[in-house]
Amino acid sequence: MSRLNFTLEREAPGSQARAARFQTLHGEVQTPIFMPVGTQATVKGQTIHTLKAVGARVLLANTFHLLLRPGPEVFKKVGGIHRFMNWDGPVLTDSGGFQIFSLPGSRRMTEDGATFQSYVDGNMHLLSPENSIAMQRAIGSDIMMVLDQCVPSTAPYAEAETAMLLTHRWAQRSLVARGDSPQAMFGIVQGACHPDLRKKSAEFLRGLPFDGLAIGGLAVGETAEQRYEFTGLAASYLPKNLPRYLMGVGMPLDLLEAVHRGVDMFDCIIPAQLAQRGTVFTTLGKLHLRRAVYKFSEEPLDPACRCQACRDHTRAYLHHLIKSDELLGWHLLAIHNLSFYHNLMRAMREAILAGTFLEFYERMRPELTRTDSVNPSVKPKPAKIFKFPRLGDYEIHRGPAGFNSVRQISSGEVMHSVNRPEDEANRLYVEQSALAARLTAGDATADELVVWDVGLGAASNAMAVLRCFERCLAEKTDGPLRPLRLVSFECDLDPLRLAAGHAGYFPHVRHGAPKTILAQGHWTHESGGMHWELRNGDFLQLFADAKPPDLIFYDPFSYKTDSMLWTAETFARILAACTPKSVELYTYSAATSARVALLSAGFFVGEGVGTGPKADTTIAFTRADGANTHARPARLLGADWLARWRRSSSKIPATVPPEARVQFEKRIEAHPQFALPPTAAFPADR
Repeated sequence: MSRLNFTLEREAPGSQARAARFQTLHGEVQTPIFMPVGTQATVKGQTIHTLKAVGARVLLANTFHLLLRPGPEVFKKVGGIHRFMNWDGPVLTDSGGFQIFSLPGSRRMTEDGATFQSYVDGNMHLLSPENSIAMQRAIGSDIMMVLDQCVPSTAPYAEAETAMLLTHRWAQRSLVARGDSPQAMFGIVQGACHPDLRKKSAEFLRGLPFDGLAIGGLAVGETAEQRYEFTGLAASYLPKNLPRYLMGVGMPLDLLEAVHRGVDMFDCIIPAQLAQRGTVFTTLGKLHLRRAVYKFSEEPLDPACRCQACRDHTRAYLHHLIKSDELLGWHLLAIHNLSFYHNLMRAMREAILAGTFLEFYERMRPELTRTDSVNPSVKPKPAKIFKFPRLGDYEIHRGPAGFNSVRQISSGEVMHSVNRPEDEANRLYVEQSALAARLTAGDATADELVVWDVGLGAASNAMAVLRCFERCLAEKTDGPLRPLRLVSFECDLDPLRLAAGHAGYFPHVRHGAPKTILAQGHWTHESGGMHWELRNGDFLQLFADAKPPDLIFYDPFSYKTDSMLWTAETFARILAACTPKSVELYTYSAATSARVALLSAGFFVGEGVGTGPKADTTIAFTRADGANTHARPARLLGADWLARWRRSSSKIPATVPPEARVQFEKRIEAHPQFALPPTAAFPADR
């Protein structure tokens, strides 16, 4: 049971943003919240009185620095950090993992922990999960962080995976080291910019008894676009009933984007650091007080702010203090920046509770990137309206959940509009077809497993197949996999060209295969175990001479846009091409018209897994026993579906002429599928 008694108060419509509250040993915390960084038991240049005046509620201190100075003995003697610094609010302590990462020349990482040289006295120290937690217990923080191994966000897959697994083992040791302490503890999700590692890390940590989970390893090398993408990805895998903390981020716009993606807690040194350089955030834009344009300005720093700097001093005076390197200038500008951050968090919380966050988000995005428009440092250029890249009839589309898809401009159809493309590809096609089990069950002498990928699009499904093959190849130690042939059909390659040309928007195409497919029309894995071929053109003209499939991932545009691919005649031709093999066809559509077309063609049709708002999808089999031999037995449509079909207003496809409708109905009614005994229901995990 959580030590924080976390309560989710409201989730914002059209956004992942959320408002919550939780109870610490030193009082209640309301989220979203920004935590000023008090690395060495002090927020630089501030007193506890100024911190409370600007609205600070939780402070962050650092275990690494406090271990070296003043050391655990001091905290044990005085009774913890709250008495030591005379702060009566909550304190979160970082474990020191990032600081160790920042000392690459004087530290060594092992299973035991991190051995490093002290910057205070030059002595060598070991920071292990156990003594990191022991130090945090001595500090007496309200929330402790596990020790983690941080690597650059752009680290290669193998390096990121090794660090993630070490972080997981250290997390388990940290929980043991906490013992019966009433202090809360957060785990840290790692995995750099690798989607599957982020998912694995989140799934592992959510199974442990943490009181909250943090997203680590960002703001250490990636682009802002990647940071937002992986923040949203990681947050989507975290449980709703625990607080979510994005570590070390960031600028005001970063906070807005992360709250939009479901994050609750933040910390960063930027407000004080930029104040020291003379830079402040205001409702009029970002100002650089060292500029001579402010030398005679008698205006307040920000007319919308009531902090001490804005209330008592002019821009001219603050400019003078900064130019003179007076500590008072740094102190006052930091007061303002911290006030700006806390006001922003308060406004976001109010918008979430009011149900207006999405409008707030859209309004504030441009506001938080403004500079001083009254006194621009360079002649302003006409504002450019940002547009996502496009190619031909397609453009990149950003959905409200924060992930990118490809949209066809002419029809308005979005590829994977509700779920992340890679998530839907894995759940609907790769996992449901038990592709991994099929590959690992055979060996190099087995018949080639043939997968038809109908509707290549931006290659979400194809790359999910490829990634599955590579994972199986890495994990299987008792010999080679069953050979795999992936045949992709596509009449328009612009969606893949668009995605491959802007891989920053589409993590799934960050691989050499898509560009090779576009350039050469085929690609072979270096192991020789997988061959991917592209058939560019009209599917109806190309599939007849393709190698018969074992699996068909049927993912063209909908009937509205690609009507010819959803007719009974087309499915009948596909069935004939598959005979006599036992073949399974998976598709996202659960429409009555699609299922009727498949039944009319002679397929046996069952219910597939649900994705997003869809309660189910569709699986079709060339043989009745296909459903029974399926890796996770499928439930064929039965009498209940047939009864609903009889009442349906779209039970007969529009392509069937009036004189043939009676015969069509009889064909559906007489389908041998409906004479079979009821099959077993789906297992619980479906």
